[in-house]
Amino acid sequence: MSKVIIKKSTYDYDILRPRVFEIMDALGGERIKKNSHVVIKPNLLAPAPPDKAIVTHPLVIKAAAEYVLQKGARPVISDSSAMGSFQKVLSESGIKDALKGLDVEFREFKTSLKVSVGEPFGKIEIAEDALKADFLINLPKFKTHMQMLLTLGVKNLFGCIVGIRKPEWHFRTGVDREMFAKLLVNIYKAVSPDMTIIDAILAMEGQGPGRRGTPKHLGVLMGSRNGIALDIAACKMLGIQPDKLLTNKLAKDMGLADKAIEIEGDFPEIKHFKMPDITPLVFGPQKLHRLMRKHLVQRPVCDDAVCRLCGECWKYCPAKAITRGRKKLNFDYDKCIRCYCCIEVCPHAALLAKETITGKVLRRVIKR
Repeated sequence: MSKVIIKKSTYDYDILRPRVFEIMDALGGERIKKNSHVVIKPNLLAPAPPDKAIVTHPLVIKAAAEYVLQKGARPVISDSSAMGSFQKVLSESGIKDALKGLDVEFREFKTSLKVSVGEPFGKIEIAEDALKADFLINLPKFKTHMQMLLTLGVKNLFGCIVGIRKPEWHFRTGVDREMFAKLLVNIYKAVSPDMTIIDAILAMEGQGPGRRGTPKHLGVLMGSRNGIALDIAACKMLGIQPDKLLTNKLAKDMGLADKAIEIEGDFPEIKHFKMPDITPLVFGPQKLHRLMRKHLVQRPVCDDAVCRLCGECWKYCPAKAITRGRKKLNFDYDKCIRCYCCIEVCPHAALLAKETITGKVLRRVIKR
């Protein structure tokens, strides 16, 4: 049986710090040994201030680092950001200022080791620092995700895939969301964090996990030694079936999800939390699938009035489906794999996911 601990909190540090310490104590913080190398892996998706709910709040990271220092260990803050330099993310998020004066190292994931994770992936490259840590603390942000529904404990460890390997894996798994979810679960299993604490004080709803999402106050911290159990509890808190989050479903299929979860603490029922619309990438007769993907199903679109043609989207796009026109972006929807990385990395919230009117009508007709 896995235990999930939930505590109400705010970002007032006099309240937050003891809450984080209580959770870490309950999750076996005594296992952090003196002089050990402790990697703290937050969500550092992109340069953004804390009030945008894009990155793990700097004070949550500070509290975790102070706990590690109290144990006489050496904390290292690490991630591989999707956009912007690592230093820029640390600066614009307020993390560097929040941790100023603490004996903490900031080290971007740079080098990888090949780890066998089983079929169909074989050996994959995962951040060496994460794999070699004496103790790994996973600190995700509670956010929606246009491709995977939510990004929580399991999904956060995709940040252990270094640099350009991320879009490569998006491309390799293609339009198959279940295959990508299986990859995420395999990465979680390989990295095997010692504890996971989700920052759900200020969460994100809508078209997350980037600037298109909307901050939403939930007011809780959630922790467990089992990140899969934590993600299942998060779904229950939102009132949705856990299997709707594909990483939960795949973890269960792989025999990695505990059947019994003990929830300790303040379990809120979150109502009116806006989930992203996850529509089928294909439907109906197979011979029409290509036509549907190109013209009928949900796809990324651009608000030309907001877009600055900065280039982040087409540089990151794993399928190379975005090109720059004279005055606006051009999308090749035949190539597009609907990973929505472009929406995730857009620094100006100019991109969004939208289903065509014709496609919406046709899908409803076929369902009848």
